[in-house]
Amino acid sequence: MRKLITSSIIAAGFATPALAASGPFFSLRNTNFVVLLAFLLFLAVLAYFKVPGLLGKMLDKRSEGIRDELDEARALREEAQTVLASYERKQQEMTEQADRIVAQARQEAESAAEKAREDLDASIKRRLAAAEEQIASAQASAVKDVRDRAAEVAVAAARDVIAQQTSAADKNRMIDESISEVGTKLH
Repeated sequence: MRKLITSSIIAAGFATPALAASGPFFSLRNTNFVVLLAFLLFLAVLAYFKVPGLLGKMLDKRSEGIRDELDEARALREEAQTVLASYERKQQEMTEQADRIVAQARQEAESAAEKAREDLDASIKRRLAAAEEQIASAQASAVKDVRDRAAEVAVAAARDVIAQQTSAADKNRMIDESISEVGTKLH
């Protein structure tokens, strides 16, 4: 192989464009032959340095890297789908919890409103009862005042009538009887 490479290099050195254009095909003066020899030499150099194997290894390494990246991307996608499903589940749970909280708040508001109505009704009943009691008390007080006044008027009228119809002797006798009656009752 070294002989081929060496001879190809020497032949390429002698093959100049001016000489390569004329003569038979297997002559170093023929351009086509020189190009063929250079191409074969190039292939020999590639084979000597094992470039196809290196290119194959590089391509294999690159394909393995791409395969690893695809596997990682699939794993990340699956993980993302799992996380998304988890967040969707959490969102569903939070929505349900919010609905429960709203329902509970409504129920508490309704019960508070019902209790407020009951308290208001009880307060109104208490105030009505207190007002009725005050009215009854005022009425009783007015009736008592009217009776007391009537009694005072009756006593005054009776006093005037008795004063006009009673003589001085009868008055003295009644005073004496009253004094003796008070004395017996006090002792």
